[in-house]
Amino acid sequence: MKLFDTLATMGHEEVVLCSDPSCGYRGIIAVHSTKLGPALGGTRFWQYASDDEAITDALRLSRGMTYKNAVAGLNLGGGKSIIMGDNRTNDREKIFRAHGRFVESLGGRYITAEDVGTSTADMDFVHLETGHVAGLAGKSGDPSPVTAHGVFRSVQASAKEKWGSDDLSGKKVSIMGCGHVGQYLAGELHGAGAQLIISDIDPERAKKVASATGAKIVEGDAIFSADADIFAPCALGGIINDKTIPMLKVEIVSGGANNQLLEERHGDILTEKGILYAPDYVANAGGVINVYGEVSGWDAQRALDKADDIYDTILKVFDISKKEGIPTYRAADRLAEQRLAAA
Repeated sequence: MKLFDTLATMGHEEVVLCSDPSCGYRGIIAVHSTKLGPALGGTRFWQYASDDEAITDALRLSRGMTYKNAVAGLNLGGGKSIIMGDNRTNDREKIFRAHGRFVESLGGRYITAEDVGTSTADMDFVHLETGHVAGLAGKSGDPSPVTAHGVFRSVQASAKEKWGSDDLSGKKVSIMGCGHVGQYLAGELHGAGAQLIISDIDPERAKKVASATGAKIVEGDAIFSADADIFAPCALGGIINDKTIPMLKVEIVSGGANNQLLEERHGDILTEKGILYAPDYVANAGGVINVYGEVSGWDAQRALDKADDIYDTILKVFDISKKEGIPTYRAADRLAEQRLAAA
């Protein structure tokens, strides 16, 4: 990787490579933008195949946070942390306290929170070393319910755009991933009368959701070819790609996962196929809204009310897409760039 060329192209302000051999900590902190405020983004704990893969993920995710925070109307920039390693480890305090010391070294330019492979308990360890952390137990806590509510509102807005009504009763929704966000989303969709088809790499999680919602469980790639109206990706990214797009039978893609498009051109292909795509970082902004609420001293209800606004934001994205004749993922970027330019 030509790192400095990549940073210049993507517009990053700072990337910090962090190491503490005494506890096996290896981390990356990527600060994409502080134009609108301190860069906020979670810490992801994941086993990567190579250093380049981890850095690439940090760069993509941090840039996505800049756009997510801008579109959500928050006074925050975008950043992201990566901890490289096996997130099943029990020796968490040393690792996350080391991470906290590196976050502290940035002097408030970056605020972290939980993400894939981390928890509110991990953020409490980070908090022992720095005040620049949110998503703490006893405060805003697990952002998953607010994230899921925002995705639910995105699904409703997409239905309104596609079919003229946001009533989801009788609609079939396939959900890939039954983690925290997927579980809460399934609950809201079930409550709205949707019929669910679900999959997860953990059979027990899928069974739990199915028991609560009456969902049908499918395995592996069968989720892509499920006979559904709406596909809600709620696992890891890159799952809208050359292999999966031809399998889709849905009319809408709207979910909680980050970086759902493997490449930007896959957003173009969805448009060509007549599949309405709700850009991921707009749909799943409820999590960062929840964290921002903690930083700003909001109560839980105010954060949930702010996540409701995702409905209107998604409709704005669709309006820009139609008026300018561009795919929805580009329309979302346009909306974010307008706010960044104004700053």
